[in-house]
Amino acid sequence: MTGTGHTLPSEVWPVRVLLVEDDDGVAHALVDVLDSHGHRTTRVSRGSDALLRHRDHDLVLLDLGLPDTDGLEVLRKLRRIGPVPVVVLTARGEERMVVRGLRSGADDYLVKPVRMAELLARIEAVVRRGRRPSPGSDQVEVADVRIDLRTRRVQVADREVELTPKEFDVLAVLAAEAGTAVSRQRLMDEVWGDAYLAVSRSLDVHIAQVRAKLDRPELLMTIRGFGYRLGDDA
Repeated sequence: MTGTGHTLPSEVWPVRVLLVEDDDGVAHALVDVLDSHGHRTTRVSRGSDALLRHRDHDLVLLDLGLPDTDGLEVLRKLRRIGPVPVVVLTARGEERMVVRGLRSGADDYLVKPVRMAELLARIEAVVRRGRRPSPGSDQVEVADVRIDLRTRRVQVADREVELTPKEFDVLAVLAAEAGTAVSRQRLMDEVWGDAYLAVSRSLDVHIAQVRAKLDRPELLMTIRGFGYRLGDDA
């Protein structure tokens, strides 16, 4: 892999990356690039090791083709355990796999071979988003939907709704502007860090998942040709 000329932004401090990759050549190249750009990388080759060691890291960079278990199962287990961000990096680029990965809770999904500058930007965007404090009030209520931006909890009526970290990030941007239309470009920029790096279908998948989990389709409206709005017309 070649150098990128990409420098670590001043607002992103070193990220402790757990790299889950069984190919030695790919792993060594990734570790070299990540470490040379200021991050601290630990490499493991098995899904079981990822489940044991993820708590000591800020982000998991996960291959799906692992020797002991399918990477999607590792992703689902990580999502049940805690909120650590997960970026999938895999050769499985068909659309159904991208959708499965995002629906299983991946914060981002990249297909090999990937440009190193893009990989670094995606990792930094995911971590920066997770560390950025939410503006304004911690509590947002829209009809019977209650969103706690500090604890990242969502309730509909008396029912707790479990969202993946990225699904919550999408909802949080809309909640901060409840009643106002938010453009697709702004959503992708806020959640993925750069609207030009974000994959448009990633936003569509996450919006569809949030809408299904809230079970309040009338509250999450599509503004045709523009974006989305959280809140009714009242």
